[in-house]
Amino acid sequence: MFISRLFGILRHGSEHKPGQKGSVSVLVVAGSGGHTTEIIHLMGSLSQSYNPRHYVIADTDKMSEEKIRTFEAEREKSGLPSQFTILRIPRSREVRQSWSSSVLSSLSALMSSVPLVFRLQPDMVLCNGPGTCVPLCAAGLLLGILGLKRVLIVYVESICRVETLSLSGKILYYFSDYFFVQWAPLKDKYPKAIYLGRLV
Repeated sequence: MFISRLFGILRHGSEHKPGQKGSVSVLVVAGSGGHTTEIIHLMGSLSQSYNPRHYVIADTDKMSEEKIRTFEAEREKSGLPSQFTILRIPRSREVRQSWSSSVLSSLSALMSSVPLVFRLQPDMVLCNGPGTCVPLCAAGLLLGILGLKRVLIVYVESICRVETLSLSGKILYYFSDYFFVQWAPLKDKYPKAIYLGRLV
């Protein structure tokens, strides 16, 4: 039963179009440093229909909240709706963290992600590679598997990834509804990917 529901969601995911009749509640996964800068650029290119916006960052991330608040303040100044929240979950994997210990930290992140996503029930999860996005996307998939809500998963691989996918990308390539890459060599290696040139 679980497998058949998962297969159905993955097979028909791209047919799901949230927001056709109104606003799109979007959960935005922001990583530290370059990931946050890129995701903010992506958010700046989206229409005002993507509202409210729920930003999720790792609990050890010291920089992203300020960048997000600055971006949202600029939106508000320009007259665009600025309905947003900033939430934190445990980081899945720190830089240079051992693989063995990252299993436990990833489980901790997943345990925090499931109740968060179930409470927010976003229409879409937008992410671009930080490890934190994997448990959040898994929680979004779980909502659909349980028949509670269909959540669109949109993954945009970082501009830094020219010939190989990030670890998050390698995982979510198989589970995302839309998977964007920003370099042609990746499109050649991963046929499901969508290549539109540079997005950020």
